[in-house]
Amino acid sequence: MALTVAHRGDPYHFRENTLPSLRSALVKGADVVEVDVRLTRDGVPVLLHDATLERLWGHSTPVSGSTSREVRELTGGGVPTLADALAELGGHARGRMLLDLTEAGQAAPSVAAVAAAGLDGRVYYCGELPAMRAVRALDPAAEIAMTWKTSVRPAKSLLADLAPRWLNLRFGLVDAPTVAFARDRGLLVAAWTADWERSMSRLLAFGVDSVTTNRLTALQRVLARRRARA
Repeated sequence: MALTVAHRGDPYHFRENTLPSLRSALVKGADVVEVDVRLTRDGVPVLLHDATLERLWGHSTPVSGSTSREVRELTGGGVPTLADALAELGGHARGRMLLDLTEAGQAAPSVAAVAAAGLDGRVYYCGELPAMRAVRALDPAAEIAMTWKTSVRPAKSLLADLAPRWLNLRFGLVDAPTVAFARDRGLLVAAWTADWERSMSRLLAFGVDSVTTNRLTALQRVLARRRARA
């Protein structure tokens, strides 16, 4: 049965990419919690999707232009460091974390934080190709979900160099031929980000191995119905 991947935690109930959001998703039984990583000016990886604090925290300040202390003060401690998030993960007996990296420079501090937490086996990576190449260079054993946003198939040379475990697809790109392409190359198929039960059911019918969603309980309902019919 496909894995449930909670997009930025449990954002319908708690602010995305915060410890309460991560905790809620894990307590509700998410197989994986996906989070976004940004670097502060002093090189500390923190959990935030946007380049600035504007949308979630009301400050136009760029994260890259602020120290980790300044980010903490501006958000009342609401933006956790990656180390904080990994400590939260480690406090739960089950569940994994998927780190979404947008820039190559985020790779080294993120990989180091995972190693320091002793959670290499419970964390894997997705994101932009330069970031994934950097992760692979740093950690030959890292599990990578290669994010793919086009209907053009990834080149054989790219797959050989990056050695991903997953093909991580925008959900609208998933169809039977694409799943077959991945299977022929020994890849698992991940789909993001599906929030409607019809979309979830369609993806599961194609045989994807994980679904990323903002609506964790809805995905769990869909999976429960499939199990009941099986």
